[in-house]
Amino acid sequence: MKIKNCLSLLILGTSFFAFGQNFQRVQLQKPAEATYKYAQVEPSIVINPSNTNEIIAGTVMNDYYYSKDSGKTWSSSSLRSIFGVNGDPVLHINKKGRYFYFHLSNPKDGQWIDRIVCDYSDTITGEWTSSATKPNPPKAQDKPWVSECPKTGNLYLTWTEFDFYGSDKWTDSTRILFSKSVNNGESWSEPLVVSTQSGDCLDGNNTVEGAMSAVNSDGEVFVIWTGPYGIRMNRSSDFGETWLNHEMPVIDQVGGWVFKINGLGRSNGLPVTYIDQSNGEFHNRIYVNWVDQFNGRGNPDSWMIYSDDNGETWSERTKVNQDEGANDQFFTWMRIDQSNGNLYFIYYDRRNTEGNATEVVMAWSKDGGKTIKEMVVSKNPFTPDEDVFFGDYLNIDAVNDVVRPIWPRMDDREISLWTMLIDGKKLD
Repeated sequence: MKIKNCLSLLILGTSFFAFGQNFQRVQLQKPAEATYKYAQVEPSIVINPSNTNEIIAGTVMNDYYYSKDSGKTWSSSSLRSIFGVNGDPVLHINKKGRYFYFHLSNPKDGQWIDRIVCDYSDTITGEWTSSATKPNPPKAQDKPWVSECPKTGNLYLTWTEFDFYGSDKWTDSTRILFSKSVNNGESWSEPLVVSTQSGDCLDGNNTVEGAMSAVNSDGEVFVIWTGPYGIRMNRSSDFGETWLNHEMPVIDQVGGWVFKINGLGRSNGLPVTYIDQSNGEFHNRIYVNWVDQFNGRGNPDSWMIYSDDNGETWSERTKVNQDEGANDQFFTWMRIDQSNGNLYFIYYDRRNTEGNATEVVMAWSKDGGKTIKEMVVSKNPFTPDEDVFFGDYLNIDAVNDVVRPIWPRMDDREISLWTMLIDGKKLD
């Protein structure tokens, strides 16, 4: 491997080491009983908002990890569910201290991905009880995300429903669904359709995908997704009971949400949505982070946009990665530290390397995205192999200046999982 841009590398290295940060990297070992061939991809990580010493994480297919010392050491196990487990892990800890692991289903007495499963535990070690959304066979339920209402504690699930996954029939379509729990995840409401324009079932640019909900401090719910019409939004002002009868445009996703990254079997730039619930300057601002090829085909970048008026109008797009030229940035994710409104991003990056060699970069902004700084968090570059499944996304969380990115890497076709113990106060 050759270094492509020594000056760029020095700049990134300086921003990482100049303040004596030397943050510790920690590897998360997969469970001894893990059987999935491509374990430790598609990570989800959550810091307990009431106790930052507690952190939980999950990876495909059914890996569960927990730490009681803020990520210095980890224990792991393989999750089991009465509804089966088929990946897409989404972890959450609510304000009541309950631990959640959401995922796709694969029931013995049912249909593959026929519902979204919620496993919950009142202990961090994971003694799980299962609930689920209502099945709707033969339709398939895919790619869930979850949010929590700061006023009521309601949990809000969003996902894509396929009439028939992978179908090329024009009569088969996809839509965005919403369901909520008002009893701490123990049951879920009848799913509602919140999209008004459908997509196809091919799980590509013409499919509606990537739905995430976010809630402001007033309890208003916003759902944002992408598809053939670009990034779109719907909203509810009554805790998800009713929705607008039309979609609101957010921004075009240039080149679509699916694009080629050399060395990967597949890649996407699905939107990530969070709302600033802090008491800071940007209170209730909606942020959306995604990847597209606005700067040219074969030049994917991580982007950010925001709205200060509940999605009526949006800012101009801001490029998160601060490099110049045509370099690959992909698998972006963001999070807001709700104690102060600081923004954190993580993505794979190839600005400093040749070929398919890849680094992991974290970016942050403490002024609502006006200025963005970056640092490399991976120890050294790695090169993925397109024949080895590498997932669809990364993850990061931040609570009270405790910042924990999480990412897989691949060395000699072997996948490993990493985090970094970052103190947000030490980031300039």
